[in-house]
Order: sequence, then C-alpha cells, then structure tokens
Amino acid sequence: WLLAWGGTSYWELRRVPLGLWATGSRLRQEDFPPRIVEHPSDLIVSKGEPATLNCKAEGRPPPTVEWYKDGERVETDRENPRSHRMLLPSGSLFFLRIVHGRRSKPDDGSYVCVARNYLGQAISHNASLEVASKFLLTCVCFFFVEFFLLLVSWQCH
Repeated sequence: WLLAWGGTSYWELRRVPLGLWATGSRLRQEDFPPRIVEHPSDLIVSKGEPATLNCKAEGRPPPTVEWYKDGERVETDRENPRSHRMLLPSGSLFFLRIVHGRRSKPDDGSYVCVARNYLGQAISHNASLEVASKFLLTCVCFFFVEFFLLLVSWQCH
C-alpha cells in the first residue's frame, strides 16, 4: 500500500510473512512523467494491407505504452503471439494486415496510445483508422479516367 506521497518522496507499506514492512524512497531528480512526443495520424488503408499507427513517448523511467481502440485496450502480440497487431519497441502499433470482416473484430476505429510510468500517464491525440472501400476507389478512378479522356478528346479537335 502506498501510504504517503509528497513532492520528492513516498512511503510504502507491505505485508511480509512475519508482519508488515515499511519502506521509503526519495525520487531521483532526473525522473519525470511521460509525455507524447509523436502523436498518431489518421489512416485510410485497404483491407489486408499492413499499416502503422505511430506513437513515441518520453519519460524517466521509460514509460510503457498501451493502445486503446474505441475505449477498449488493444490486444497485441505481447499478450497473444497469434495477434496480427504488434507493439513495436518505439511504442507504435503495427498491423501485419488490416482486418475488416464478419469473422473477426474489424480494425477500423478511433485509436489512442497511453504512456505510463510511476509518475503518471500521457494520452495521445485520437487517430482514426478507416478501411478503404474498393467500390469507392473504383468509382473515383473511373471518374478521373473518364474526365481525362474527355479532356484529351476536347483538346484534339
């Protein structure tokens, strides 16, 4: 149990086999809470393609980083070796392939990274990951091809 916390020191009480044990410590001057130095950006990715949501945090001691999607913690390869999501040493979240279907939970949503150490936590800006629609891409490409052909034929007369 953390008993007291004051500016540069803290006291902790632990239960041990022969009773209770109190310990105290002074914080090292160089320790500081986490801060996000690289926030993730919005992404639009095709289904089945790889993607990376970047996040970089600083702090001392170095913070641990976790990701949340739509308010729920994201499972990565650290908890499940079969996961298609990898937490990189930098804190970024790498997707081996973007999943978007009925058989598994889709990857599209709003993501934040949270960096923590014993002095506190820092939360990144929201970043949305959207799965590109093949129909939309086909329509846009078709429109530009038609427009380009119309423009070329107009100039040839």
